[in-house]
Amino acid sequence: MALKNTSIRYGAVSKSFHWLTALLILTVIPLGLIAHDMAHDLSNPEVASTQDDILRTALLFSMHKTTGVLIFVVALARILWACTQPKPAPLHPDRRLETFLAETVHWLLYGSLVLVPLTGWIHHAATVGFAPIWWPFGQSLPFVPKDEAVSELFATLHMVLERVLLVSLILHIAGALKHQIVDRDSTLRRMLPGDGVIEETATGKAHLALPFAAALATWCAALGIAALLGLFAPETRHTTAETNTPTRVTESPAEPAATNQTADAAPSGWQVTEGMLALSITQMGSTVTGQFDDWTADIIFEDPTAPGPAGNVEVSVAIPSLTLGSVTQQAMGPDFFDAETFPAARFAADITKTETGYVATGPLTLRDVTIPVTLPFNLKLEGETATMNGTLTLQRLDYGIGANMPDETSLGFAVDINVSLIATKPSASD
Repeated sequence: MALKNTSIRYGAVSKSFHWLTALLILTVIPLGLIAHDMAHDLSNPEVASTQDDILRTALLFSMHKTTGVLIFVVALARILWACTQPKPAPLHPDRRLETFLAETVHWLLYGSLVLVPLTGWIHHAATVGFAPIWWPFGQSLPFVPKDEAVSELFATLHMVLERVLLVSLILHIAGALKHQIVDRDSTLRRMLPGDGVIEETATGKAHLALPFAAALATWCAALGIAALLGLFAPETRHTTAETNTPTRVTESPAEPAATNQTADAAPSGWQVTEGMLALSITQMGSTVTGQFDDWTADIIFEDPTAPGPAGNVEVSVAIPSLTLGSVTQQAMGPDFFDAETFPAARFAADITKTETGYVATGPLTLRDVTIPVTLPFNLKLEGETATMNGTLTLQRLDYGIGANMPDETSLGFAVDINVSLIATKPSASD
């Protein structure tokens, strides 16, 4: 069997690309569907899940993503090879509509085999909290930021273009079966392994421009329908994702910040003007970061000249305001933060100046579990402005978080809490 194409048959290389692509597509689609259903069960509070369930779901997602990347590479190689080869001419050029539809479907298939895995890959690279792609080149892509808005956009594009691929694939298979069963011609045999017997003489000429334009119109129509259905509408909780800057709520209507201080105490109170309360965990061997967008810090502080007591701080955190990449919904579930039952965390601490810096020591209440903790931090004072940053490491099992995952196979024990803020001290006249 010849390696290259001729005007009437495909060569061994083109056939190998075709059937390898078919095998990969028939593998990646069920993997994605099954993994999606399993992930839905994991986020359903009515369905009990175990660490084995999470590991199996992550395994299937990793297989799906890795196969998708392989499809992308194979598709590019196949397109490059096709550009160097003659394309066997249509067997029935007189059937203009049929030929036009067949060529349009071919354009849709070629384009989708690049666009679908590429959008999925960008979605993966832009998010945090994921099942990894199995390859040695990392999980990020050049020019793709870690941004939930970008991730959600490309997740939607991936879903819409995937539907176009599925419809195109069904039409392609239906067309091949029609040629084999109804027309009884050599269309399918030209792509089967081996030389085969080609009775017909292909004399038609393929047209490229009009089918390509029709394929573009199909993609645009699919995206337009998705837009009309509201699939591209951003979620309210991710409105700050474009700037990657957390929104700090200093006063909540449901639970006002405790700012009622006496006139004598007011000069010691500090108003937080900027701040970030973030956390990071290790999931499937990769670091996942997130942040709380709704929290308050009420600070009483006077810097002593020598090591000793310096004030106190009360921090209240709205747990449902946490964004943690693609695992945000799972983190809110009963096996983890259980945000519906325990919507707030509180830290009430005394501030002490030490020989080397400052510490805030006191009880942290999370999921109705109270444990004394110590937060060391650095503080820079410039006039009436204070800049603070510190890191605290918690053990998730101490608070019953992820108790169904008793080892670090899929989720690490340590949770790093990172705090940074800028606060100003109001004058007595304020």
